[in-house]
Amino acid sequence: MGKENYVLETPSSKLVQVAAIAAKYRDRPDMLMTVLIQVQKVTSVISREVTGVISREMNIPLPKVYSFVTFYEMLSVKPQGKYIVRMCKSAPCHVRGAMEIVEAIEEQLGIGIGETTEDGRFTLEYCPCLGLCESSPAIMINDKAYVNLTPETVKDVIKQYIREDVI
Repeated sequence: MGKENYVLETPSSKLVQVAAIAAKYRDRPDMLMTVLIQVQKVTSVISREVTGVISREMNIPLPKVYSFVTFYEMLSVKPQGKYIVRMCKSAPCHVRGAMEIVEAIEEQLGIGIGETTEDGRFTLEYCPCLGLCESSPAIMINDKAYVNLTPETVKDVIKQYIREDVI
């Protein structure tokens, strides 16, 4: 993750929400991941300003907050699409055809891994493991998992999101 994306400005109204979330866990560094996940739902991007607010409100050193944000792939310092498509890159998914699934998604959306569509609707990225090895290959779109995929079935899934025909 590039540091250049980390400099984005966050609206003050969002920073107030971030402060409220983080303040509930003051002096609870063990809750940092929980806070970051909640905050990312509010801001979508965890900017320098956001990490500063979290650091201050939780009483955690800023370098620790930043290291969390940049270490975990599910946290983002750059804008992401409305729909985040995560492809499992574990060995079971790979052996069962994950590459063909990725290629089908890339072709359909016109983006590669680590990219976001021009309209800002889809981001495609790898993740280490979805924990769905017995049903691989698998993807997750936001919080919903899709398993036992083929290039054809994954295209049908993506079409539902393109049409906004998902719950």
